[in-house]
Amino acid sequence: MNTFEALGLDERLMKAVSELGFTTPTPIQEKAIPVLLSGTKDLIGLAQTGTGKTAAFGLPLLQLLDENKKYPQALIVCPTRELCLQIVKEIEIFKKHIKGMQVVAVYGGTSIGMQIRDIKRGVQIVVATPGRLIDLIERKAINLGEIEYVVLDEADEMLNMGFQDDIEFILQNTPKKESTWLFSATMPPEIRKVSRKYMKEPIEVTVGKVNTANKNIDHQYYVCSSHHRYEALKRLIDFNPGIYGIIFTRTKVDAQEITEKLTREGYDIDALHGDLTQQQRDKVMGQFRDKTLQLLIATDVAARGIDVKDITHVINYELPDDIEVYTHRSGRTGRAGKTGICMSIVHSREIGKLRQIERIAQSQFHKTEIPTGKDVCRKQFFSFMDKLINTDVSNEEYETYVPMLHEKFAEMSKEDILKRVAAMEFDRFLKYYENAEDLNVRERERGGREFDKFRKDGHGAERGARTREPYRDTQGRDFKSGGNFTKLFVNLGTKDGFYKASFLQFILDMSDLKKDSLGRIDMREMNSWVEVDSKAAKQMMRSIDGKKFKGRSIRMNEANSR
Repeated sequence: MNTFEALGLDERLMKAVSELGFTTPTPIQEKAIPVLLSGTKDLIGLAQTGTGKTAAFGLPLLQLLDENKKYPQALIVCPTRELCLQIVKEIEIFKKHIKGMQVVAVYGGTSIGMQIRDIKRGVQIVVATPGRLIDLIERKAINLGEIEYVVLDEADEMLNMGFQDDIEFILQNTPKKESTWLFSATMPPEIRKVSRKYMKEPIEVTVGKVNTANKNIDHQYYVCSSHHRYEALKRLIDFNPGIYGIIFTRTKVDAQEITEKLTREGYDIDALHGDLTQQQRDKVMGQFRDKTLQLLIATDVAARGIDVKDITHVINYELPDDIEVYTHRSGRTGRAGKTGICMSIVHSREIGKLRQIERIAQSQFHKTEIPTGKDVCRKQFFSFMDKLINTDVSNEEYETYVPMLHEKFAEMSKEDILKRVAAMEFDRFLKYYENAEDLNVRERERGGREFDKFRKDGHGAERGARTREPYRDTQGRDFKSGGNFTKLFVNLGTKDGFYKASFLQFILDMSDLKKDSLGRIDMREMNSWVEVDSKAAKQMMRSIDGKKFKGRSIRMNEANSR
């Protein structure tokens, strides 16, 4: 089976698919569509983003639904506004030959009144983010009583963002559903739990191996000292003149700081983080999609659901704590059969974590040298020459100016003209990189044998660190080599939908502190304990204690106080 005709789609859908130029289904479409067209089977589809999942569930939905019934029959739940709009856009294209079929997007950050009016006009498919959907349910503005099909798209991301209770609430409010279709890139235990509770003997369809990285991506890593991390990032950007990519940071503070530095130095870049209003976020994403911005810098939480075509590079300014997060980050590039590059800037003490990711993602990571200043200048120079050669000069208006150019440069040789052109373009680069130092950390610089041994076996916590920065054992636990810390209690835990990485992101974003201020984090189901640099403990408590999370008050205080 290797054509859409063989999948069992009706004529109207086949016409839309043909007009799009699609002839061969992707693996997830080939496996899922025949199962879903039955309309009675629950399905778990495991596939990375960018593999054609929207068509895999969108086409069967359009065939199964009755366009003559003007009420919601299908519900698609996804983590973010961007993904919500993307799904609606694709379904609009697929349904172009089905008269009377309507789809509406329901998401936060915009007028709920307008969305209620759209629903009341009569729609068959509702695509929604969890928070706004629950708001509509509680206002009795939407009736899910006749929903026959529920689709959970990017389920792992929704759970990682803390939406587990919301998802369960939504599933409890769709009593007449014929089937539930769950699509996810990874399969954490929480998803297994949801599937066992709300799905009946689901058929599991897997494309590639769970948690494995896209094979079209070249995974590279660069080793430098912590205080050279920004300079290494800048050098990697300069060494790739045609880069169109996303840079990931752990905190919004890092995202903003790096953006400000790079903007001052003339780079087309903007940041995406949790402090932006929906209007600001839309503006940044619009500029990035239009390629007005060459680079987007984002935190993991802010980047949820972003789907932008033709991204050439993903750069991890720092490695994430969770291996699944790495898979999500790297999966932004290398889509639709294209190749991509995922670069990670690491400290030598992070090699153990890198090897863990390598094993679980089952992809080889290539150690690559941070380019020298001369390498950068040479690469930029060749790129400029290619641009010069390929510049379009077909416009006849240029002919008007050629005699003047001949006259102006009559006494100058071609070599002199080319030198001046090169100087105009490269003076900044040549001056900046004239005496650039080598940023690479060599193994021999760290005393050699102990580090070599660690690289060979990849086990145990790394020892012998010679700086005060935090380091981690292979279970991801944070330690410090010295310092004075205060242990804080907080009434948030894994039951609130947090993983360690998302919890770390949450408390750092709330407090505007850097990760170097933190020591060990001990997470339990209902509560957590966090070691914080004593000088920063009061700032963290002031920022978090008394704030709201999902409607309840957060309590944070010193662990040894009442």
